[in-house]
Amino acid sequence: MSQCQTCGACCAAYRVQFSVYELDDMGGAVPVTLTETVNGSTCRMRGTGEVPIRCVALSGSVGTGVSCAIYALRPRPCTELQEGSHACNKARQRHGLPPLDERPEH
Repeated sequence: MSQCQTCGACCAAYRVQFSVYELDDMGGAVPVTLTETVNGSTCRMRGTGEVPIRCVALSGSVGTGVSCAIYALRPRPCTELQEGSHACNKARQRHGLPPLDERPEH
């Protein structure tokens, strides 16, 4: 099991902005109903543009057990964040979680 399924720290630490072309109504996969417009070419996951940050697609308790309602459809910033990376460990630190070993990039 991936540490991501019990962690979720990144989903409650970072603004998730991406191109509008990733939205389902623009030919992509991310459900537009879970996003908000930033400008004409950029949108973000609801809940990640305010403090406290918590993506609307995240359910569960950070550090205990979480899931993403749109895991298979999530935007590029989410798919690019690697388990055990610097960004992952920085998010974990913000939530009082220990760092993970860095994973090799695929």
